[in-house]
Amino acid sequence: MATSTDLLWLLLPLLLPGQPQAGAGAPMEAVVCAGTACYTAHWGKLSASEAQQNCSSNGGNLATVKSEEEARHIQQALAQLLRAEAPLAMRTGKFWIGLQREKGTCLDPDVPLKGFSWVGGGDDTLYTNWHKEVKSSCISRRCVSLMVDLWQPPLASRLPRWSESPCGTPGSPASNIEGYVCKFSFQGMCQSLALGGPGHVNYITPFQASSSALDLVPFGSVANVVCGSGDETQSHYLLCKEKGPQVFEWDKAGPLCVNPKYGCSFNNGGCQQECLEGGDGSFLCGCRRGFMLLDDLVSCASRNPCSSNPCTGKATCVPGPDGRSYTCRCLSGYRLDSTQLGCVDVDECQESPCAQECVNTLGSFRCECWVGYEPSGAGEEASCLDVDECAPGRSPCAQGCTNTDGSFHCSCEDGYILAGEDSTQCQDVDECAIPGGSPCDSLCFNTLGSFRCGCLPGRQLAADGVSCIMDLASPGPSSGPPQETHEENSEGSTVPPATVSSTTRGPEGTSQAASKAREPPLLPPGDPTTSAAREMLASGEPPGVWTEPGTQQTTGAAGHGMAAGGDTVATQSDNGADGQKLLLFYILGTVVAISLLLALALGLLVYRKRRAKREEKKEKKPQSAADSYSWVPERAESRATENQYSPTPGTDC
Repeated sequence: MATSTDLLWLLLPLLLPGQPQAGAGAPMEAVVCAGTACYTAHWGKLSASEAQQNCSSNGGNLATVKSEEEARHIQQALAQLLRAEAPLAMRTGKFWIGLQREKGTCLDPDVPLKGFSWVGGGDDTLYTNWHKEVKSSCISRRCVSLMVDLWQPPLASRLPRWSESPCGTPGSPASNIEGYVCKFSFQGMCQSLALGGPGHVNYITPFQASSSALDLVPFGSVANVVCGSGDETQSHYLLCKEKGPQVFEWDKAGPLCVNPKYGCSFNNGGCQQECLEGGDGSFLCGCRRGFMLLDDLVSCASRNPCSSNPCTGKATCVPGPDGRSYTCRCLSGYRLDSTQLGCVDVDECQESPCAQECVNTLGSFRCECWVGYEPSGAGEEASCLDVDECAPGRSPCAQGCTNTDGSFHCSCEDGYILAGEDSTQCQDVDECAIPGGSPCDSLCFNTLGSFRCGCLPGRQLAADGVSCIMDLASPGPSSGPPQETHEENSEGSTVPPATVSSTTRGPEGTSQAASKAREPPLLPPGDPTTSAAREMLASGEPPGVWTEPGTQQTTGAAGHGMAAGGDTVATQSDNGADGQKLLLFYILGTVVAISLLLALALGLLVYRKRRAKREEKKEKKPQSAADSYSWVPERAESRATENQYSPTPGTDC
């Protein structure tokens, strides 16, 4: 590490003859030092990257604006910069600061900095002063600048607003960019020098800034003190160095430029509080009660270093063992910020102290459980237990419910499917209308959660419950006596009767079967049959009746009969062939009716077209001259009114 002597030798070339010095027309820069940082404002139409390079070449970065206090320091630096220039046009200029958002990083509206970050690093800050809503852009790098009115000094009540824009490129800065602001951080500061006689001081900072108007001078700076006036001058070089923990003082003690001619009458002898004159024009500096004189023999400090409340916010001041230094401390859940004077919240959630979800709060945090879990108890050590959504009285499912870790899922019984927005309800499946076709060979009837099959007359369900076989209990009419009615068994199944036949002799004496079992018409397997068709077939009219499982149906030779047990015996009036003929008649009748309607519509259309053509020809027929005239109806010639007084009526002229 370089010693104070080494630093002095490094800075001496700046103070040698040939270099601009204070009082010799040296240009003063816009510099403000406060706390542990210095801020400098510069002119220059540069891109953000060029401005950052200029700051970093002197050991700093583009300035941060993490608090209102820091914003006021930067405002003071900008005011110094504007005062050094002639009045400018009435327009707004922009000065780069160190707040940027890299390409590919999108807008985050939930945080104060909107996804931007400070160039020098550091935590996200609560202080912002955006001029307008930040654009949501991820495809380019964006940078932030301060908006300043160039024609008037900045108002203390109006801090510079933040404006985000493209960062520009070398040689092509963004619009209205006039300069930039740098920030340099230090371990500590020295008090500015007070002279006890005529003279002036110029400070050269480690970041190569020259100023004579600093209230605090950063550690490592050199002070060039010129005492006297006219030809009788004397120069002194002083270095700001660290005397102890957080104690920074100049390497030379005592008032500077002391002149017995003036004593304490000139600038209070350079003393901060009390100036005590001697009898020969000499003097000494002293301090008031409760304060003590520091090693520079000029400055005074409270015997309690915390009496001036140097710590800010939630930080508390703790005096050092030497009685001259102090340390700021924070409460649990907070830590010191970059200035070591204030406190910022500690994000305890970075260490994952919770079993599931962690929510950071100011000075603390709290644990929460995910959806589907509940805390096992109170306190930070509580774990998260699964919630049994399927427990009695809280199940959201209509039928089956299965609990899972942190969730659940519903299920339905056979013949139902999940339905509803949250898939907790069950809806019946219509097995008779599934895309793959009906599961029954003939008739299909949907029921809640299931289905049942049926057959056309003359058929009955097989043992599998879906296919149809010929019903032997329905042989059709015969010439013999009526068939006996067979009773149902205890299970309700139909018992087929014995086949009844009669024998007749032909001319050759051979016997023939007088009656044969006639098969009813069959529907192709898988043919969907509606309830309407079922009702038609189930009626007492041809082609016959339908059967379902558990229904007994018997027929006689003709007419109606009664069984011994009192059951009604249904008879068929015709066989399956008659049913097919009747169905064919229905179809032909429908086709004829439709054909007649089409013919009527076609005839009406032809009539309307012919009528339209006649009217069109009538309108186009040329008119004659006589069409504009009309005949006057003839009148009988009037006869002269007879004279009722004539002696010879009818003979007068």
